[in-house]
Amino acid sequence: MADEGPSPAAKPLAERLRLQRPLVFLDVESTGVSASSDRIVEIAALRISPDGSEEYRCMRVNPGIPIPADATAIHGITDADIADALPFTAHAKALWQFLNECDFAGFGVAHFDLPLLEAEFGRAGLQFAWRSRRVVDAMAIFHNKERRDLPAAVGFYLGRDFDSAHAAGQDVRATLEVLCAQLERYDDLPCDLDELHCYCNPTSPDWIDPDGKFVWSSGVATIAFGRRKGTPLARLVADEPDYLAWILSSEFSSEVKGLVRKALNGEYPQAPDAATPG
Repeated sequence: MADEGPSPAAKPLAERLRLQRPLVFLDVESTGVSASSDRIVEIAALRISPDGSEEYRCMRVNPGIPIPADATAIHGITDADIADALPFTAHAKALWQFLNECDFAGFGVAHFDLPLLEAEFGRAGLQFAWRSRRVVDAMAIFHNKERRDLPAAVGFYLGRDFDSAHAAGQDVRATLEVLCAQLERYDDLPCDLDELHCYCNPTSPDWIDPDGKFVWSSGVATIAFGRRKGTPLARLVADEPDYLAWILSSEFSSEVKGLVRKALNGEYPQAPDAATPG
């Protein structure tokens, strides 16, 4: 897919957020919605440097599995379109270097694009530690303010129709413009990237894992979702190990699964205010 040229929004965004390192806008298209079992078929990455300059990558990827018809109906990419494309492993090293030491932005990027990339990099033998980076999700801002999707965001903030949704190249540029418009529209939005990351990714001091699936309750590690919500982790280990096995086989983060594996081996998290032995 051809690049559309520099975006006029890039430099003002870099100046407004006082970027200290590159901010990469990401969008991926895939064979489905599972970050662990589906595969990327297209990826676009627009990297904004602190000086406002841009670097852009957009590539089709052969997923190695058939693209379901319902996925094609969303992004328009067929098996024939990627028949001659290279697999993700062929792009992995160069893409990892392009994304290394960057922060990230996108529309729904924290819940799908980044976890899917993490899984793809893992299969390629590379560690993609995106959770240690700052992540700005224009969808989180939009949902906090208006609660719509990307085409509606383009119409609401930019005043135009968006008929190219789910084409990765158009999506990343539209998201860049939407984020700039959001920063202009809402005076209460942070202008500092660290604070904007926290706004887009709210956490609680009671959370044990980044998603808040397990929390501290009176100093005890406790499950915070599902039919066993409120049950101490140690009790689940003793009475319902099958439930924890289900968590390990389902769509949960690596942090949640790591916590569960350790608990099943008798190693429990220590409450942050627990006294350290002298």
